Amino acid sequence: MLYLKNVSYHPPATLTPILKEVNLELAPQELGLIIGPSGSGKTTLLEILAGLAEQTSGEIFWRNQSLEAIHLQQLGGLVFQFPERHFCGGTILEELRLGHPELSSDRIKEALTEVGLEQLNWNASPQALSGGQQRRLSLAVQLIRQPNLLLLDEPTAGLDWSMRRQLAKLLNKLKHHWTLLIVSHDPTELLPSADRCWNIHQGVLTPIEPAILLKK
Repeated sequence: MLYLKNVSYHPPATLTPILKEVNLELAPQELGLIIGPSGSGKTTLLEILAGLAEQTSGEIFWRNQSLEAIHLQQLGGLVFQFPERHFCGGTILEELRLGHPELSSDRIKEALTEVGLEQLNWNASPQALSGGQQRRLSLAVQLIRQPNLLLLDEPTAGLDWSMRRQLAKLLNKLKHHWTLLIVSHDPTELLPSADRCWNIHQGVLTPIEPAILLKK
């Protein structure tokens, strides 16, 4: 269980807090969806959960254990918005093995199969893939790390409707083995898979039932 208790983030350079006493619960193998416009604090919250930033106040728990940023870096795997811009490997194999040179072929095959890329040539360039394939590859990069929590920032951004729908189906499948927390300003394709939803506005997180959003 992921549990946030009164998590706030107020860097010295800002007049008002970016996050204001955020409370959140997400059970294992659930897909949580945070919906809000740009500048509402969505990405900042993911960066805190990934251990890339540290909250000003409040606590973050995983299975009743309070975690610091260094622990969160091991707990979560963050897929950035437009992750293809962060690819560094010249080939798919190099991309997957970055930071894991000892990674076995079986583990690579398992990760690619999990995201539906088992037919790819491992020597192909990540930049030669379609937009949807690149998003799937970015997921495989994180799954190889075996994170407890998969964090996704606007995973459908920039994709056409067909790729968005395919990616949403993949994320729905992944939640059977992983805990996912997704932030998005346009959750249309993701809503049917969501177990829990929240709206975020000016750093304030408010729970809302997914069924209510689906009726709109």
